[in-house]
Amino acid sequence: MTFKEMTLMTTQTPSTEQIRQAWDSVAPGFDDFVSPLTMALGHTVLDRLDVGPGTAFLDVGAGSGALALPAARRGADVLAVDLAPTMIERLNARARELPNLRGEVMDGEHLDLSDDSFDIAASVNGVTLFPAVDRGIAEMVRVTKPGGKVVLVCFAHGVEHSEWVGFFFAAVRTAVPDAALPPMDPPPLPFQLADSRKLRTKLVDAGLSDVSVEVADWAIPVRSVAHYWDAVTASNPIATRIVAQLTDQQQADVRQVIDGMLRERSNGSPGAVLRNPMNIAIGTKP
Repeated sequence: MTFKEMTLMTTQTPSTEQIRQAWDSVAPGFDDFVSPLTMALGHTVLDRLDVGPGTAFLDVGAGSGALALPAARRGADVLAVDLAPTMIERLNARARELPNLRGEVMDGEHLDLSDDSFDIAASVNGVTLFPAVDRGIAEMVRVTKPGGKVVLVCFAHGVEHSEWVGFFFAAVRTAVPDAALPPMDPPPLPFQLADSRKLRTKLVDAGLSDVSVEVADWAIPVRSVAHYWDAVTASNPIATRIVAQLTDQQQADVRQVIDGMLRERSNGSPGAVLRNPMNIAIGTKP
């Protein structure tokens, strides 16, 4: 695998099918390790919205349900869509006891949904990862009712401020200095709207009013280097590609560095809490 191929998700514009396959490949690990950690962020987002019985709620790029599930448990009528079939399979399996939640495989850039259908259209680290992010935002706006809310959540301030990603990148650079890592200019897709001003402009340009962007703290507890490794390497196809280039020994060396970083953070304990500033952007459809 060449460096160009390995950084497909960050420096090129992949096809829809390539994106589908990439996310489908990480979906089992994502559901097992990432969604439980993201659930706390989902609650943080919902606490800022009026979500309850009767709310028509759309979750775009839903993964395996870290936002959709708590929204449904608050009584909303939730449709969760994702491009990756395995993500939706996992989400629907989690939602068996929730008749007000359904998951469907759908392309967030071309939503097969009617105009003006939802009170809230939201996405947590979903639409903001789209290569065609403007198209994804426009679709969220289109399907939201007049007076409804469009909500986008993504990493804030850049890679260097996100310990979830930064610990992994720093450990790879330390243990394997010649490893191929994604370029930072332009930033990787998870950070393309990390600048709150750029994010706000995107929502205003999409026709939303009363746009606000708040930076909230997402504290991620990891129990050990093994827990962190399993979660971070399943969190995004970028991490999968980075790991794929490393030998078994190099992976062991990276894990050893991460273990030291976690123990330094927690005064010798094997686990630690990693802090991540997150943009929570909310706009109203006129």
